[in-house]
Amino acid sequence: MRGHDELAERFEERRGQLRAVAYRMLGSLGEADDAVQEAWLRLSRTGGDGIDNLTAWLTTVVSRVCLDMLRSRASRREDPYGDDLPEPSADELPEDEAVLADSVGLALLVVLDTLGPAERVAFVLHDLFAVPFDRVAAVLDRSLPAAKKLASRARHKVRGTPVVPGAELDRHREVVEAFLSAARGGDLGALLDVLAPDVVRHADPAVLPPGVAAELRGARAVAEGTVLLRHRTRFATPALVDGDVGIVVAPGGRLLLALRVRVEGGRVAAYEVIAGREGLRGVEVGVLGVGS
Repeated sequence: MRGHDELAERFEERRGQLRAVAYRMLGSLGEADDAVQEAWLRLSRTGGDGIDNLTAWLTTVVSRVCLDMLRSRASRREDPYGDDLPEPSADELPEDEAVLADSVGLALLVVLDTLGPAERVAFVLHDLFAVPFDRVAAVLDRSLPAAKKLASRARHKVRGTPVVPGAELDRHREVVEAFLSAARGGDLGALLDVLAPDVVRHADPAVLPPGVAAELRGARAVAEGTVLLRHRTRFATPALVDGDVGIVVAPGGRLLLALRVRVEGGRVAAYEVIAGREGLRGVEVGVLGVGS
């Protein structure tokens, strides 16, 4: 019993790290906790004898469990886009999951959800947790060059493909961040400052309250329309959307809306709200600020 208690204590010391790895692989806190619990069950059956590096052993087990779960999810063809899901409020999303999603980055979770199982595991292990490629290859049961290629391919998808120069992208990001900040605060004056006088907003009618026009024109109308829907900004973050700075709305990291934003002259000249499975499939999302 003493040996079992000591093993359990050693496991608990590593639970937080294992949970972090599993959450980034699965994008679901409940599934991540299930994967970590499965690792404990396997450890308790195996015992700690003969395990030189317990952290590495547990990370490998959790990663393989996650890989199996991702493959099962892919075989069921689960869609990463949530047009058929109820839109949660800030109160409905579990607090610990909301905090964790924010800390990881909503845009990153959205992009990770588009990767294949092996790509996702390779990227999370190597790029997010600095696991050496020889261990990544062992987890995936692939050769070392194949593991590196998977991570490289995933990295390219995470970064996206900017269609504007870096300096211009930075300027657009400042404008979009100012727009999002004003929207979150319901600050009509700040919105009027960041919107061009002749700004146009197009939105999928399915995401609008009854009676609200799909197209709005002019800074005043667009600002008021934006304030009306500001509850969604709780789950919003700037992202690379079709190669330029836009916004994704992703409760718990599950893509609900994407906003294509056009910036001209230091102001928002237009934005389009895209929703629905088919519409969102046509949108390429990348993470802003991911290094080379």
